[in-house]
Amino acid sequence: MRKIDPFLLLIMAAIAVATVLPAQGVSARILDTLGSLGIGLLFFVHGAALPREVMIHGLVQWRLHLFIFAITFVVFPLAVIPLGILPPAWMPADLFLGFLYLAALPSAVSSSIAFTAMAKGNVPAAICSSAASNVFGLLLTPVLLSLLARTSVEGGFDLAQAISDVVLQLLVPFAAGQFVRPWLAGVLARHEQRIGTLDQGVILMIVYTAFSQSVVDGLWSRLPPASVVLTAVLSLILLTVVLALTTFIARWFGFTRRDEIAAVFCGSKKSLASGLPLAKVLFATAPGFGMIVLPIMFYNQIQIIVGAVLARRYARMPAVTH
Repeated sequence: MRKIDPFLLLIMAAIAVATVLPAQGVSARILDTLGSLGIGLLFFVHGAALPREVMIHGLVQWRLHLFIFAITFVVFPLAVIPLGILPPAWMPADLFLGFLYLAALPSAVSSSIAFTAMAKGNVPAAICSSAASNVFGLLLTPVLLSLLARTSVEGGFDLAQAISDVVLQLLVPFAAGQFVRPWLAGVLARHEQRIGTLDQGVILMIVYTAFSQSVVDGLWSRLPPASVVLTAVLSLILLTVVLALTTFIARWFGFTRRDEIAAVFCGSKKSLASGLPLAKVLFATAPGFGMIVLPIMFYNQIQIIVGAVLARRYARMPAVTH
């Protein structure tokens, strides 16, 4: 049986502390500034750490990559839109916006690659697709979210401002990191574990700051307990639907098992590492920030648990010759 992820416990602890001792006033502004600086540093480091060869290698498998992109950015949003019919008492507007945001997010890089490798799938394709999904997703996510929110959420979504914020706070640091990669690649490779610590540290700061703001704005008084349970249940249902559709369509298209595995894991994963920093940029002033990011936090943990079980199941299957 898979042990509870220690990082999940840290996230839960950050939420608990924010509920009891929310940051307010000057401390909240300082944490908000530190969070923004941390996000910029995070994307600078990821830009410097990502080999350009990863983006280039495997592009010849364009059919598989297009399929994964379609699952991530088309099938997943279509599966989420019907949630808008649920009554507001169960699905408040900010929570529904959170599910739309989840649907618009790119694939998770590390877990997609790890589970593809564990399941004996096409690892180079998983690396290329998940990395490209994250890079292009920085711009595609706000555009897709704008389209979804325009038709499903009252008031819509300010696309121009969102893209401007993403470019300045995320893409510029990422591009700067790519520029200096020849000088930093060796150092970053030797300190890969510290990069992971930086990822987690920035995410925990965002979670604490976000939930502090939301608690002060009355998050728990506006979010019924039934909605918390519903978020977990719907996250599991969404994952199950996307996994089933991806598997069925991949086999219908005639992909090899190795390609099917890459498609299943890359197409169904959603990135918490990109999702929370990007949410900090897109929804920085939203009173319901804590409610908006609930779906991605629930979905992230569920996809890891289910992914581990599914990867072991694939690995136990008899080898195929094609």
